[in-house]
Amino acid sequence: MSVVRLGIAGLGNMGRHHAQTVLDGKISGCQLTAVCDVDAPRLKPYTTLQTFTDYRELIRSGAIDALLVATPHYSHTPIGIAAFKAGLHVLMEKPISVHKADAQKLIAAYTNKKLVFAAMFNQRTDPHYQKIRELVQKGELGAIQRIQWTITDWFRSQAYYNSGGWRATWKGEGGGVLINQCVHNIDLYQWIFGMPQKIRAVCHIGRYHDIEVEDEVTATWEYANGTTASLITSTGEAPGVNRLEVAGDRGRLTLENGHLTFWRNEIPTSRYSRTTNEAYQVPATWKIEIPIRDRGEQHTGILKNFTNAILHGEKLLAPGVEGIHSVELINAMLLASFKDKAITLPIKAAEYERLLQQLIRQSTFRKKVRRYRGAAGNYLLDC
Repeated sequence: MSVVRLGIAGLGNMGRHHAQTVLDGKISGCQLTAVCDVDAPRLKPYTTLQTFTDYRELIRSGAIDALLVATPHYSHTPIGIAAFKAGLHVLMEKPISVHKADAQKLIAAYTNKKLVFAAMFNQRTDPHYQKIRELVQKGELGAIQRIQWTITDWFRSQAYYNSGGWRATWKGEGGGVLINQCVHNIDLYQWIFGMPQKIRAVCHIGRYHDIEVEDEVTATWEYANGTTASLITSTGEAPGVNRLEVAGDRGRLTLENGHLTFWRNEIPTSRYSRTTNEAYQVPATWKIEIPIRDRGEQHTGILKNFTNAILHGEKLLAPGVEGIHSVELINAMLLASFKDKAITLPIKAAEYERLLQQLIRQSTFRKKVRRYRGAAGNYLLDC
């Protein structure tokens, strides 16, 4: 194979974005040959391609070697399973599934390891997070003591939530800020620091918006080695902030506004504490500003990596099977909040699935849908 024939299922804002990236020739070795959407008018701009309104017909068409799935969340699992059964490579938009049980089914269907299965975790291409992961894995911070990440720059207005009937509902989207916006940060959390052992969380339902899912979350995570972590996120705060702070035995690392700073202890804190005669004085530190060139190639980078993995065996930046970790963490935070107790990982997949189905059955929420009429150029105008 010299060229990957790509099909895209789902032509919402992200599907169209990915389609344009490939059509613009930004992905060497990849050709967009077919697209699919249940809403036929969305297919009109793609008259030079094969078009479908049923993903099953796209998968059976023989027109593609690989499928990029950019449909609503709940459909990720059945579409992915069908693609694997047809022998197609799969690039799945986030999240790979809404809940752990579905993610397990999707991964179980991935039996042919000659196929490439990747997830659209584009933040993994960001050199800031790559450097933090490198420093943590190499032990440059020493034993990690505390992690704190506040991500409240995901602001969304009521007009955003009103723009689609599926948006911010248990039945349509499967959650709120955690499953939609913050899933990228949650993936990075586990990619850099690993999975915690125990989770507590407060998930506020519709605190700032007329929605039935969470729009603000404060969570604490506990790791087996005693490391504690916190996650705060919201779509109702402005001006928001995105600040990651990591405290270790050998210093403290912060990332905020694109600036990565490392305060490196000349002597590890634990050794200094044991050996110093001083009662209040802290170890001397070096302040190191770590230069980072940019934010990486993001979605384009994942598409390039996916294509190169198929054609040349390049190692994946975001293997699809790793997508279950962010799904499990999201499920665990919601479980902890609804049950008002600490949740030990791994969670029981069936327990969260039952909770989700209960939320769907008992929902009395009536969604107000209004066509988006905000500033020209906003992708919601076309949704």
